[in-house]
Formats: sequence, structure tokens, C-alpha cells
Amino acid sequence: MLKKIVAITAMLFAVASWAAVDANKASDAELDSLRGVGPALSKRIVEARKQGEFKDWPDFMSRVKGVKEKAATKLSAEGLTVNGQSFGNAPATAKVARNESRKADKPAVKP
Repeated sequence: MLKKIVAITAMLFAVASWAAVDANKASDAELDSLRGVGPALSKRIVEARKQGEFKDWPDFMSRVKGVKEKAATKLSAEGLTVNGQSFGNAPATAKVARNESRKADKPAVKP
């Protein structure tokens, strides 16, 4: 009986360790528990969150210094989410809007 209780407890801890950590709700300690997030990055995330919750991954990346697409991909793979969404599920509208604004900045060249 004791072996079953220990086995069930171990399984529960294993499941809890794979649970996603949401950037809008996680504490410093929960953020630090992710591989790739140290005390400095967790502090930047919490400080940026004080301005308001992150809407999506592009919002998160624009407000947290040092997190761009490559880092976001790694953090998402380790279990970080923004509003329950992993980085691969981030809407592409922000990328399209950014590209369109770049096009608007460039003058049209006529041949």
C-alpha cells in the first residue's frame, strides 16, 4: 500500500513539473523553474507585467528585453505560455502588420 502511495505521489509531481507556466500569472520562482529563465529574465518579465498583462507573444517579445523569436521558441518549448498559448500558436497578424509598416516607410520607386 505504501508503495502505491509513493508511486502515485511521484507521478503527480512528474505531471506538475511538465505543466505550462503562464507569463501573466507565474511568480518569480515559477518562472525561474523553467530552463532558460534565470533571475534576471524573470525579474524583467514581472516588471513588464506590471504595466499590464501580456496580450500575446508579440506583445510579450516587444515588452521583455532580450526575448525575440529564437528565445521565445526555446522558452515556449520549456513550457512558457502567454495567455495559455505557446509561441507556435501566436497570431501571425503582428508579423504582417510589422512588415506592412516597413513597406509604408519606404518610398515607392518607379522604374
